[in-house]
Amino acid sequence: MRRIRYSVAMSLDGYIAGPDGATDWITMDPDIDFEAYMGRFDTLLMGRRTFEVAGGGLMPGMRAVVVSRTLRQEDYPDIRIIGDRLEDAIAGLRAEPGKDIWLFGGSSLFRSLLDLGLVDEVEVAIIPVLLGAGKPLLLPCGEGAGLRLVGSRVYEKTGTVSLHYAVEKAAPPFAPAGAA
Repeated sequence: MRRIRYSVAMSLDGYIAGPDGATDWITMDPDIDFEAYMGRFDTLLMGRRTFEVAGGGLMPGMRAVVVSRTLRQEDYPDIRIIGDRLEDAIAGLRAEPGKDIWLFGGSSLFRSLLDLGLVDEVEVAIIPVLLGAGKPLLLPCGEGAGLRLVGSRVYEKTGTVSLHYAVEKAAPPFAPAGAA
């Protein structure tokens, strides 16, 4: 079964985009082999807002799947649109042959899929910058999730720290803030 991997850059203070959606603070470390990295995936899974910001979501060699209640499939024949029955649609996508699925971009879809137990791995590249505000890695609400560290690397040239976690499917060993 294909894995869903949330792979994202994040500021040290927990934001994946600046206050106006800016991502120009993300530094590209020359020691990261992006070609090898991209070769692990053949499908991009994203929400509508990320799709729109990405200018249509197409990357060479990858199929784009967009979760949206407002986009219509007939308007985007080269993109698969998932409008409802998210859990069933993602289960079908995971059962198809192919490489892993890159959960690309937004924290809203990440939160939804995490709450449904559909995220297998979380890979965060922590960029050494403090934004002070913006779009957080994870939106509040829902349940917490236990993670198990499976890898890490420090990129000396930029100071980026890459952390790779497996999502534990059992309940986390803590109660999220505000839980009763």
